[in-house]
Amino acid sequence: MKYTGRFFSKIHMAMLSLFRRQSETTQLNEEIQFHLDQQMKENMTAGATPEEARKAALRAFGNPTLLREQARATWSWQWLEVGARDLRYGARRLVRSPGFACIAILVMALGIGAATSLFTMVRSVLLKPLPFRDPDKLVNVYEHFRENTNASGFNVVSPADFRDWRAQTHGFEDMGAWRPTDFNLSGEHSELPEVIEGAGFSSSLLPVLCVQPVLGRNFTAQEDEPDASHVVILTWSLFQRRFGGKPSILGTQIHVNSEPWTIIGVLPSWFVYPDARSQLIVPWGQTYTPEQFSHHDMHQSYVVARLRPGVSAAAAANEIGALQYRLHLQHASEPVAEEIRWRPMIDDVVQDVRKPLLVLLSAVGCMLLIACLNVSNLLVARSAARRKEVAVRGALGGSRLALIREQMTESLLICIAGGTLGLLLSIVVTRWFATHWSDLPRAETVHIDGTVFLFSAGIIVFCALFAGLLPAISSTGTGVLAALQESSRSIGGSVARATLRKTLLVAEIALTVILLVSAGLLFKSFLHLRTTDLGCATDHALTMKYTLPRKQYDTPAKILAFHENLLERVRRVPGVRAAALVSTPPGGGRENDAIFTIPGHPAAAGNLLQNDAMYYSIDPSYFSTMQIPLIRGRFFTEQERLDRYHYIVVSKKFADQYFPEDSAIGRHISMIWANPLPESFEIIGVVGDTLFDVTRPVMATVYFPIFAGLPIATDDAALVVRTSTDPLNFAVPVQQQFAAIDPSLPVSDVLTMQQILGKSTASESLSATLLLSFATLSLLLAAIGLYGVLSYLVTQRITEIGIRIALGAQRRQVLQLVLFDGLKPVFIGLLLGISGGIAAGALIRSQLYGTSPYDPLVFVSMVCSLLMTAVIACTVPAIRASRIEPMQALRTE
Repeated sequence: MKYTGRFFSKIHMAMLSLFRRQSETTQLNEEIQFHLDQQMKENMTAGATPEEARKAALRAFGNPTLLREQARATWSWQWLEVGARDLRYGARRLVRSPGFACIAILVMALGIGAATSLFTMVRSVLLKPLPFRDPDKLVNVYEHFRENTNASGFNVVSPADFRDWRAQTHGFEDMGAWRPTDFNLSGEHSELPEVIEGAGFSSSLLPVLCVQPVLGRNFTAQEDEPDASHVVILTWSLFQRRFGGKPSILGTQIHVNSEPWTIIGVLPSWFVYPDARSQLIVPWGQTYTPEQFSHHDMHQSYVVARLRPGVSAAAAANEIGALQYRLHLQHASEPVAEEIRWRPMIDDVVQDVRKPLLVLLSAVGCMLLIACLNVSNLLVARSAARRKEVAVRGALGGSRLALIREQMTESLLICIAGGTLGLLLSIVVTRWFATHWSDLPRAETVHIDGTVFLFSAGIIVFCALFAGLLPAISSTGTGVLAALQESSRSIGGSVARATLRKTLLVAEIALTVILLVSAGLLFKSFLHLRTTDLGCATDHALTMKYTLPRKQYDTPAKILAFHENLLERVRRVPGVRAAALVSTPPGGGRENDAIFTIPGHPAAAGNLLQNDAMYYSIDPSYFSTMQIPLIRGRFFTEQERLDRYHYIVVSKKFADQYFPEDSAIGRHISMIWANPLPESFEIIGVVGDTLFDVTRPVMATVYFPIFAGLPIATDDAALVVRTSTDPLNFAVPVQQQFAAIDPSLPVSDVLTMQQILGKSTASESLSATLLLSFATLSLLLAAIGLYGVLSYLVTQRITEIGIRIALGAQRRQVLQLVLFDGLKPVFIGLLLGISGGIAAGALIRSQLYGTSPYDPLVFVSMVCSLLMTAVIACTVPAIRASRIEPMQALRTE
């Protein structure tokens, strides 16, 4: 009971000292005064005068102020009072130096804000689990061709392979398949036609992901067949945008590709797989024809699998791999993969942005370190001017720990203010990132939450320690009392403190060079992409895509009639110089590819992929319209149409690769194009190469006549229009020609060739621009730090400089002295930074296109830009130093 009572007594005293601190302080003062008064009375009773009695009482009792502080030190929560006092002291010092405070706070705001934004992006996109049940059990499975060394090794899956995997293996709990596709969507009466992106989902995919429609139901296994009844599931965005969020739309019909489809379900609002652009989901089996559905060589689907409890991913994958090899042996004459590969679903979703995000995060980390070094250097230089004040406080009894704590409080206040401003800045920047980063996966998950706030708080504490601890320790060293015997100005330029400042500057310059070199390499790479020759004309060219519904355009004659009618109408539009058709325009992405055989030139044993080529469908005027040169032979003519379509034109890459010694003209190849079985095609011409993607090398290409009118191969096309003026001015007049032929037919991707090129390099453009912005900010921070430190040095050396001038030193010599003092750490930092830049270039090699990671032009230009900035930053303080008047400098001592 005695110990319990003592415990509650301590709690009671702690609460009093926290919530009634002022009254307790008053009571302490009264008690001390009472004891003094009693001692004075005793002294006066003994015959002392009042003054003598007071002095004797103080001698006997001790210093009341010291006693009061010692008594308060025993109270609980004393650290709160000490901390509050340090905060007030630090705030007053910053208010007295508004210029320094504003610069330091702004520097930290830029560093902390950028770091917070990139952390939010990386955490949301790369680190957050996928929004499915047990997402760590989800993997993506791909086919892998051993001999195909040109691809990533992750090849999409054929429908027959997937069905065999699912039926004959048991390592996975279940598997689902999907493939992307576009749809012409309109109302039940063909109203409001539009082209939307969507996907075909197998009936097993949503159960594998553990997702249920919020309205309606999922597809059944019977509906997941090529000839089943047409049913469709809406995504939440399409449900809200086009149908007003009305549940009554379940069971109603919409027209997809001019055929009636029944709406049977609506997906949850958070479900955005495979990406946010997919708006309409149809049964996966219905995206294939019955012939295609049974093929082992139609590689067009993605497979998602869920691990069975207690079974590892490697074991389940090995079972599928064994089956796949058996399928390869059973279909040895077809391009069927020998094995499979797998990766976690999260890695599959974010694979294209992982490296760019990590590069940007590294750049922001460097920028944050530069900001901390900048503020640390400014604090070191600033503490030089206050060293005598610190020495006086130490001589009066201030402990070194108390002095360090006070200076650390100033650094903490700077970082808190900068962090708060940076956090507000990061909210805006993060929102901009999420909306402007083209094709950013999981963009809907990017937002600032409690974890980000905790990260920001941690960054603030780290920056306060990193930026403030070294200056605080150095300014309260053991030799600080010597300041009482020397001039504060001369001490400001002491060797030890100057060395510290220069060391921090060297680190700051080195990091800035690394950032500048990395940014320069990526920016040059982007410029190389933007200026890459596609192999065709890109100026004054407009493109737009359309897909003819197979139900309405079900014969070659109908398809041919539409294509010819469209071209005839468009060519009559005033200002149109030429018009042509192609299945996908250059730079617009990868077209379909297929395996072919050459009579008399069989593929190497075991390597069916040796003969592989992309293929396009074009009209006879395409090459002349796009100014693609004819190398040998001839173009298509009006004769290659309908059943006279067994002629092809090939690219130079194709001719050089497969006919290196003989002429390709007149040779034949056997290839699957529009029919399920291979057909023989005669090569009638060789044309120049074009790029399907500026980030990928040229591929062998085959061109088929679109005027064949075959529904599977020629009903999907892009119209290319060459104009005399700005091509965007012709978008509406050309679209009107579509409406004049078929009012229910929508068009999509109305883009100029320059816009297609910009779209294909959007991610590279954003990465390069952001990194260059971070590097430019770091260069600005380095310049601010160099200018600020050199200005402080000049201020501290006014007396020395005045004496030098008084003793005959020329002002030019003073100018050179200060400049050399400022540029010496710059040169050392440059040497270290160049070494770091070489290492950084090697790390980002995979992000570069047509640019060497050791490009001398980039290194020289970045180094020169930093040198020029450093010279400008050093020149202003140097000029000010050279203009010091000796007498005025000596009077200020």
